[in-house]
Amino acid sequence: MPKSPLHTLADHGQSVWCDNLSRELLESGELARLVREDAVVGVTSNPTIFQKALAAGDAYDEQLRTALAETNDPKELFIRLAGADVADACDLLHPVWNGTGGLDGYVSIEVDPTFAYDTEATVAEATRLHALIDRPNLLVKIPATKPGLPAIEDMIAKGKSINVTLIFSLARYSEVAAAYLRGLERLAAAGGDLGTVASVASFFVSRVDTETDRRLEELGGHDDLKGQLAVANAKLAYARFRELFSGERWEELAARGASPQRCLWASTSTKNPAYRDVVYVEELIGPLTVNTLPEETIRAFQDHGRPAPTLERGVDEATALLERLAVAGIDYADVTETLEREGVEKFADSFAGLLEGIRASSGALAAA
Repeated sequence: MPKSPLHTLADHGQSVWCDNLSRELLESGELARLVREDAVVGVTSNPTIFQKALAAGDAYDEQLRTALAETNDPKELFIRLAGADVADACDLLHPVWNGTGGLDGYVSIEVDPTFAYDTEATVAEATRLHALIDRPNLLVKIPATKPGLPAIEDMIAKGKSINVTLIFSLARYSEVAAAYLRGLERLAAAGGDLGTVASVASFFVSRVDTETDRRLEELGGHDDLKGQLAVANAKLAYARFRELFSGERWEELAARGASPQRCLWASTSTKNPAYRDVVYVEELIGPLTVNTLPEETIRAFQDHGRPAPTLERGVDEATALLERLAVAGIDYADVTETLEREGVEKFADSFAGLLEGIRASSGALAAA
C-alpha cells in the first residue's frame, strides 16, 4: 500500500504535529486517529486554541464543577482544565515518544502570555507547569521575547523541555539557539542528563507574508515580491540551524546526549486564498524539522500535497529576496518586531477572553 503524503514527510526527516488540542479531540478518538492514520506525532496548543475549545459545548463542565469546590480563581481553573487535556494527550502520545527515542510524541502548553516580558514569572510558571503535568513528553512554550531568552536558558539548564514560540526574525532565532546551547552547557556543568531534554524553535510562517504583503500593497507596484518572504525567511532560518548545530561546540554537547533544537514551522495554514493551500508545507520539507498543522491543512495535504525535499533549495534566492524587499521599501526588522509584538498581544487577548469565559461558565454552573 503506498504511503500517504504526510507519511512520506517522515522519509524526508520531517515530523507532523497537530496545531490543536481539545477535550473533544481526545474523547472522540480523533487525536488517536490522526496519530494512527495521518502520521501525527505531536500536538501543540496556545491560548487562542484553548479559548476556542473551552467556548465550544459542555465538555469541560463536569471537571469545572468539581474544581469550583476548591477554587474560583479563573486562571487556576484554566490550568486544571488545560492541564488535564495536556496530560491525557501526553499519555496518548507516550508510545510515540518512547518508540522514537524521545524525538517526537510531545504535547505543548504555553505559559501565561501576560508574562512574556517578565523573566522571573515565566521561569516560575514554566517550572510549575512541568511539575504539575509531570510527563516526560511535555513541552512548555515560552515566547521568544528578549526577556524570554534568559527564561529559556534557565529552564534548559534545569533539564526541562521547552517549545520556544513566536519566533519571526533570523536575529532572534540565533539568540534562541544560543540560549538553548548555553542552557545545555550549564546543565552539563551541573552533571545533568542532556539526553532527557528536548526543544523546538517555533518559527511563525504565514503571518510574515500577511504583514509583508500588506506593506507591499501600500507601497504599490510590487506584486512580484508578494507571498515570498515567509518561505524565504524559514529557509534562511534552517540554513542558520545547520550552522549553529554543527562544529566543535555542538559536537561536545551531542557526545553527552544532547539533541539539536529542531526548527518547527508554525502558523502554516494559508491565510491568502490566492496562494496554494499547502504552500507552507510543500516549500519547507527537510530533515530534523517539525511542521505543526491545523486539521484543515492536514486534510488538504493528505488530499493533494506534494512531498519533496524542498527546504534547502533556493537559499541564495532567499537572501536576494531580502535585498529586493529592502530596495522596495520593506523594513525587515520592523516587520518582524511588529509581528512579535502583535503575536504577544493576540495571545494575551485570547488568554483574557479565555479567563472571562471560565468566569462566566463558573457563574452559570454555580447558579445552576
